[in-house]
Amino acid sequence: LSNNRAERAVKEIVMGRKNWLFSQSGTGAKSMAIIMSILETAKQNGLDQFKYINYLLDKLPNELSLLDNQRLEAYLPWAENVQLHCK
Repeated sequence: LSNNRAERAVKEIVMGRKNWLFSQSGTGAKSMAIIMSILETAKQNGLDQFKYINYLLDKLPNELSLLDNQRLEAYLPWAENVQLHCK
């Protein structure tokens, strides 16, 4: 058994750690952590990260409610429509 995949996933976070020390606020650091999590999940699902972020920023503001879990599931990286648009 190997944990190379997990170590590689954490590598980018560790490399950026020095930059996050200078976040202006706790909220800014939390926002950066959320964005990095989204990008890493997209990468693990074989998506182009830039296309995925653009897709989310283009589609999510047009949703009537972001509180509906079924609507949000359509934007997860493993959703079929997302896979078609963001590979």
